[in-house]
Amino acid sequence: MLDLHRLQLLHHFAQQGSIAATAEALGYSPSAVSQQLSTLERETGVALLDRTARSAELTILGRRLASHAARVLDAVEQAEVDLAAHTGAPTGPVRVAAVPSAAVAFAPSLASLRVDHPGLEVVVRQAPPEEALARLRAREADVAIIDDHGGLDVARMSRLHRETLLEDPLVLIAGAEHPLAGEQGPISLSEAAPGPWICAPRGEPSRAAFDAVLAAAGVRPGTVWEFEGLATIATLVGDGVGIAILPQLAISTPHRGRLTTHDLPRPASRSILALTRTSSRMRPSIEVTLSALRAAARRLRDSPT
Repeated sequence: MLDLHRLQLLHHFAQQGSIAATAEALGYSPSAVSQQLSTLERETGVALLDRTARSAELTILGRRLASHAARVLDAVEQAEVDLAAHTGAPTGPVRVAAVPSAAVAFAPSLASLRVDHPGLEVVVRQAPPEEALARLRAREADVAIIDDHGGLDVARMSRLHRETLLEDPLVLIAGAEHPLAGEQGPISLSEAAPGPWICAPRGEPSRAAFDAVLAAAGVRPGTVWEFEGLATIATLVGDGVGIAILPQLAISTPHRGRLTTHDLPRPASRSILALTRTSSRMRPSIEVTLSALRAAARRLRDSPT
């Protein structure tokens, strides 16, 4: 019989893509991971990894067994969920990987879960969307909170359950002393075109959204400055460096007194999604976590901007 622990290592290797990354994710040494995968090869009697001096990748049979391993781990998780559902009480760890702006917005509600459910241990980690999804698939996270600006690849969501927590509108922001700050209603993007604009580097989802908004308005931006992190961009706008188009949720409370927000001439938004593995979706601890996220999303929708 194949060892479940070694199948789990193979599953992680398939997700991480290297022995070093698998070892780092699981807290093992690379040699320990390599030895366990070699043992699995002896158990199966086939070559699962094609090794070179510098790298290793799955063989065809390795990919087949990794696919079986994913289904086996799903079945084990479903068995655990079935048993946990009969205890009634949500207990144990729930690991949440969330894009930074959502992590900050939802953190207070997630932290308060400990009051109503003392047996629950919620751990939140900020992560870009791709990393959050990878951690969810590798079973290093139980809930992934990601943003979607309209380019989500649904085909990659197999064996994942997703729900939309809220639609987060994009707004134009300017510093309190900026000439645009006193204008009422939607800002003409043509008027704002000279900038300087502050946005994320190319390749980032928020940059694609920024480019799409300006392209839809027929506006070619003047000076463009690129910075990592929506919170960093909001800080720079508050310092009077330039203007930006950001999701409303990225404008945290400390920034609001230093910024003015303006509706876009053509409304645009991003979706904030909560994803779980289908096999673990009904675990009581995950159910109460999702319920807290939904309640927090309702408050965010109803709160004044």
